[in-house]
Order: sequence, then structure tokens, then C-alpha cells
Amino acid sequence: MIRCANPLAQYEAHRDEIDAAIASALRGNRYILGPEVEAFEHELAQYVGVSHGVGVGNGTDALELAIRGLGIGEGDEVITVSHTAVATVAAIESAGATPVLVDVDPVCYTLDPAQLEEVRTERTRAAIAVHLYGQPADLDAIVPFCRAHDLALIEDVSQAHGATLHGKRLGTFGRAATFSFYPTKNLGAIGDGGMVTTNDAALAKRVRMLREYGWQTRYVSDIAGRNTRLDELQAAILRVKLRHLDDDNAKRRAIAARYTAALSNSGLVLPQTRSGAEHVFHLYVVTTGRRKEIMDALGTQEIFPGIHYPVPVHCQAAYKGRIRTARSMTVTERLASEVLSLPMYPELSAADVSSVIEALANA
Repeated sequence: MIRCANPLAQYEAHRDEIDAAIASALRGNRYILGPEVEAFEHELAQYVGVSHGVGVGNGTDALELAIRGLGIGEGDEVITVSHTAVATVAAIESAGATPVLVDVDPVCYTLDPAQLEEVRTERTRAAIAVHLYGQPADLDAIVPFCRAHDLALIEDVSQAHGATLHGKRLGTFGRAATFSFYPTKNLGAIGDGGMVTTNDAALAKRVRMLREYGWQTRYVSDIAGRNTRLDELQAAILRVKLRHLDDDNAKRRAIAARYTAALSNSGLVLPQTRSGAEHVFHLYVVTTGRRKEIMDALGTQEIFPGIHYPVPVHCQAAYKGRIRTARSMTVTERLASEVLSLPMYPELSAADVSSVIEALANA
């Protein structure tokens, strides 16, 4: 069986180091917000190229706390995309703000900056740029727009750990960046985890307070916070995996290169890399008008691709008819019926890549 993702394979690839890190954390006798979390916060911030990292329970909470930390809430609007994991929109609403959704560009499938002015109002306070599938959104256009209109830019880097634009790591372009460490991510925990990174010391301090009941002094809440804390075991595991992230991303790029070379004449629309970007291929997403037929054919060969994402957020029952969008959402709505994520993870063997390619050719 060839899965779209396989987090067990990553554990097995680094088993000895991970087991040792877990044992060390267990012996440390402090399991929430201890030395492993503190070390990982520092190491990831240093890797990204910023001053502060704040570990939280998951990537959705990271987005919510970044929004709240910026003082954005009830009555405020936050612009983002509908072609994303629903977590992006859920986090905006959890912070008390109102999501406003725009379409994505037809080449890289990230936020279309041409629609930002259309949806901006006097209530707009921020934009969330989702770095989708492993590469950056169009920051060359988004950053100047946010500066011109005094909007906070939040980068959602949950699918693009380690990716760069013009030689700078993603997570260094906005007021804050957020990361998910869901097990299938390029940097994945064995459980949930998330982080907010920033160069803004005051924002980092506020997020630290928000993640633990608004405390600066234990048991004394200076602001209304909540409980979303990264645990020591996950931090210990993530510290191991961070050391291998660049090598693992290189393996992803090598697999992507094989797919691209073999499928260039297949009739599938293959992923493009934005100019100036280093893609880390969290997912290798093709588009096709024959998706069900191809998935059925691959399934007979025990190959199981994914769909990211099958229903745009603005079309889902929880959100349909109550969230403002740009006038045209054509690309997003088309992609929902055409995107197909091929198997992609660093441990995917050369033989399995060949099997996927052969099965696609037969399909």
C-alpha cells in the first residue's frame, strides 16, 4: 500500500534519536512548558530567522493567538483564502474576528493579491497568507499592500516549513507567523503541536500570556487567556526532526523532480514553483478533470492519493451564505473538483515512486 503521507515512516527513519529524546523528556519530570519546549522555541525561531517562538497546542491555536495577540477581535475583519484547511477560517472566528475570503491565483493556488483591494474595508485589520502545498504565497505583492493599508500580515507556514522566497525563510515577512506540527507536516510531531514566531517582543509576550490563562505570575491572570500549551514530549521529538528538516525537504524535492520529469506529457497539470522560491513540497498537487477515474484506477493498485481540498470553505455548510467573499471565486471552486495530491513524504522509496508513475501512466 502506498499512502499519500506516512508519518510512521518518519518515526522509523529517526527511531533511535526520537526514542532517546522521549526517554530524556520522561526522565526530566516536567511535562508541560519545560526545558524541551524552551529549547525548541529557540531553535525553531533561530532556524526561521526571527527572535521569538511561542509553542502552543496546535496550529489552529497558533493562528488564533497570533490574531488575538495583535489586538484583533470583535468587529474586525481578516482577509484570507477559501482554498485552505478550514482551520485558517476557524481560527479567525475563534479570535472573535470576521473572516473575508478571496480567490487564489490559477498557477500557484495561493492568495490572489489582485482581490485584496476589492474586499478591504475600514474594518480590515489583517491578512493571512497561507503558504500552500510547500511554497510561498505572492508576498512580493501582498507585503506592499499590507504596508500601504496598515494591515498586519500573518503568515500561515503550516505547509511550508523550511521554504524560502528570495533566500529568506517563510515566517520572516509578516508581523507574525504560525506553524502546525500535525504528524503529516514537513516538520511533524507524534501528536499535535503548534508555534507562533515573530520579531515583535511585545507580541511574543502577549501570546505567551494568552496560551496560559493570561498569566505572567502563576495563578494570576492579567488578561483573559486560555490553555494551549506545547508539551515536553512533542517538543523533544520536534527538536530531533528539526535537525533533519533540510535533508528531508531535499528528499521531497527529489521525488517531486521525478514526478515532474515522468508526468510532463501525461495531460495532468503539474505544480509550478513561484519565481524566487524554494518549494518544499509538503504536497505534490496535480489537477485533472478525470480525478475520480484516476483515483479509482490508482486504488486498484493500492495507491491512495489525497484531495487538498475537496470543498472550499465558503461552500461548506458551516460557512455557506454567511461569510463575505470576493465577487469571483472561480479558481477556488474549480480546484475543488480537480486537485489530486500524489504520495509525497521523504521516506517514499524509489520503487514506490516508480509504481505511482506507472499507475498514472496506465490510468
